Amino acid sequence: MTDRYYVVREDILPEGIVKTIQVKEMLRRGEAATVNEAVERVGLSRSAFYKYKDAISTFDQLDRERIVTISMDLQHRSGVLSKVLGLVAGFEGNVLTIHQSIPLQGLANVVISVDTALMNTSLTELLQSIRAQDGVSRASVVGQG
Repeated sequence: MTDRYYVVREDILPEGIVKTIQVKEMLRRGEAATVNEAVERVGLSRSAFYKYKDAISTFDQLDRERIVTISMDLQHRSGVLSKVLGLVAGFEGNVLTIHQSIPLQGLANVVISVDTALMNTSLTELLQSIRAQDGVSRASVVGQG
């Protein structure tokens, strides 16, 4: 039998599944050092956590487990691309490829592929931070895989 996946609103999920998600998030953020500590804090049994942990992920977490391609228009100034790359690295994104066009009319198009699996924030937050960076005229996701 093949696995089937569903997108479900949190308010209709059983309490054990919601608490499993809370435990996973606490562990990911470092708010609890061990599974035992986290399950005690949310009021979940260890057996319930281990029953559900591999079968449930937040939509945001699934969004992170991929490579994204981001296209940007950057002003032709020294250090703009370097700052953007530093920003991506600061979010724990791993830049896999960089392609930059020759600047025309003061703007260069830059396309980067980023492995987002280990990022400590959402892709949306990364994009907002890139767009807010001085020298960035446009940034958008053009591919995900």
